[in-house]
Amino acid sequence: MTEKADEMVAIIRLRGTIRSSPEVRETFRLLGLYRQNYCVVMKKTPSIEGMAIKIKDYATFGTIDDDTYKLLLEKRPEGKEKGFFRLSPPRGGFEKGGIKRHFNSGGALGDRKNKIGELIRRMIP
Repeated sequence: MTEKADEMVAIIRLRGTIRSSPEVRETFRLLGLYRQNYCVVMKKTPSIEGMAIKIKDYATFGTIDDDTYKLLLEKRPEGKEKGFFRLSPPRGGFEKGGIKRHFNSGGALGDRKNKIGELIRRMIP
């Protein structure tokens, strides 16, 4: 498996942190994901991947393509910070399993790999 040096990962917070561990809350704070439907786009590094795995029960993440990233920058710019976006709830709703099940089992949480772009496009009004 070959990786591009400029590969980016998008992380979207889908759930609140009520009854979550302090580690999960701190990870969200470090990523800047303070509310539901907030999204950050960062370079893919082992530390960012580890943070995404730690919050997999509260967020979804995956590798974002250049076209989707340009669309985010064009439609949803958020101040001076590049890589931070406020999104709307997705048109058509989340997957059938909702936001309490993982993507592999029909829900919306966890690693989507390359399919994160489809969700982001539905969340841009």
